[in-house]
Amino acid sequence: MTGLQRWLASLAGTAVAATAAYLWLDRPIALLAHANGVHQNTFARFTHIPDPMIPLGIVCFIAVGLVAIAARPLPKLAIAAALCGISVVMAEATKNQLKFIFGRTWPDTWTNNNPSLIHDGVYGFNPFHGGEAYASFPSGHTTVTCALVSVLWVLYPQFRAVYALAVLTVVAGLLGANYHFLSDIIAGGFVGTSTGWMTVALWHRRQS
Repeated sequence: MTGLQRWLASLAGTAVAATAAYLWLDRPIALLAHANGVHQNTFARFTHIPDPMIPLGIVCFIAVGLVAIAARPLPKLAIAAALCGISVVMAEATKNQLKFIFGRTWPDTWTNNNPSLIHDGVYGFNPFHGGEAYASFPSGHTTVTCALVSVLWVLYPQFRAVYALAVLTVVAGLLGANYHFLSDIIAGGFVGTSTGWMTVALWHRRQS
């Protein structure tokens, strides 16, 4: 199976999994998280793990880019940092466009009285609606986390257990704090993994 075939198979699998979650799992999980809101602050702390990834990605890209412009040799770690930066920034831009395209409401109400499942019984997609109140799908936190992890997963496979733990921690935080539906997270994982996969593939093609 070629790389493209694997990606298409992953896309199909993601679509099936996200649809199944939307139909049968998203609402029960959100209602359960809301019922156990006493633990919300604890789970919310886990969601801050990806916060520095985008600014750090930009800094790494610029720093390594300046070294490359200076025609100095780039060690593997520097190349990995630049690739992570590219992947994270591209993932951020991609998920922003997808949020606009899908226009999904949130599990709970957080800001400006946004419509939500818990507060208003609102559940579904509003394509091309736009606005923060319609930006639950896909999960940006998951997207950015997987965009970074997927690059490191390929370049430094010896630490895969650590990467998997980081992703699972963020996912647990998002679900436990009721910040996202499960299907948002599934889609975000695919988007982030795709950008990392494509970024590393582009680099390898450049070297061939």
